Amino acid sequence: MIRPSEHPVAPDRGVHKGRAALSNRDSRFSRLQREPDLDLADEAEPQAARMPKTQVRIEPVRSILSTNRSPDLPFDRSINPYRGCEHGCIYCYARPSHAYLGLSPGLDFETKLTAKSNAAEALARELSEPGYRPAFIALGANTDPYQPIERHFHVTRSVLQVLSDCHHPVVVTTKSAQVVRDIDLLAPMARRNLVQVLVSIATLDGELARTLEPRANAPGRRLDAIARLAGAGIPVGVLVAPVIPALTDHCIEQVLQSASEAGACTAGYTMLRLPLEVRDLFVEWLRVHYPQRADRVMSLVRQMRDGRDNDPAFGSRMRGSGPYAELIAQRFKLARRRYGLDRPRPALDTSQFQPPRSASAQMSLL
Repeated sequence: MIRPSEHPVAPDRGVHKGRAALSNRDSRFSRLQREPDLDLADEAEPQAARMPKTQVRIEPVRSILSTNRSPDLPFDRSINPYRGCEHGCIYCYARPSHAYLGLSPGLDFETKLTAKSNAAEALARELSEPGYRPAFIALGANTDPYQPIERHFHVTRSVLQVLSDCHHPVVVTTKSAQVVRDIDLLAPMARRNLVQVLVSIATLDGELARTLEPRANAPGRRLDAIARLAGAGIPVGVLVAPVIPALTDHCIEQVLQSASEAGACTAGYTMLRLPLEVRDLFVEWLRVHYPQRADRVMSLVRQMRDGRDNDPAFGSRMRGSGPYAELIAQRFKLARRRYGLDRPRPALDTSQFQPPRSASAQMSLL
């Protein structure tokens, strides 16, 4: 059975059109707890609440490079052009970061977004610092750099332009086909061994994907993006992420085969993670959309998390532990080999890096 959490699941107010979260539950920092008024006489308010609009705040930043020392991450620096993510994936491990802004990891994370408008200028300034030493940058480590609002704000493209001009290596991670818009920048970088693109596909089931990731591109469009990137000579891999027990775990082999046929050359995976507020949001979603599977899903989650709903420990948080996690690892390993996605690739080249002439000169090129 699903265990009650420290923070009870919010009363269901119905599915919000185009959104995954079913509530705007308070964050772990909130002193006050909000509860919906289920006895509202005015029916217009609940109807409007079920179609929340995206709001974007423009925020200039002093710095754009984030660093980490996590031993289970293959990068030590990253860039996130946006805060929050309109894709609205219910399982997103980045949701708790919205609490630091005084916002909810629920609907606020999907609807109240921030665009870092001067990201390119900040990046050029940081890359110009005398002590800077190049190593590949992970673009989109927390929120998706090609979420829908990128069509309007072009923050990600401006960052790629700076990296291209400086011959700086970058790994782009996205679940959006919008990445093909920037093939004109990515293809020349690929010829210099400066870029790799990773496309995330958790399932090929379109109906499930629409519920899990309501504003992300359909799986078929992501496979098309892999094909277009590969056709342009850009090394592209697929991430089966996350693997959700009893919900998407049966899709591993299908995703790897389809991605390989589309032109992917590498593959990786991560298991479902449920840190902090994500746990209650995910369980709430399960109870509404897949009530008959909910207990089974959470039972398997605990089997691979040492009896807990989440395991934040380095080394096990990404892949889990125990018999179920080992079974998934073996299935992935065999399928990756079967479809030719286990071939080693050379590391991206850092030797070509050229610091920007100056932040102001760099910006004049954008």
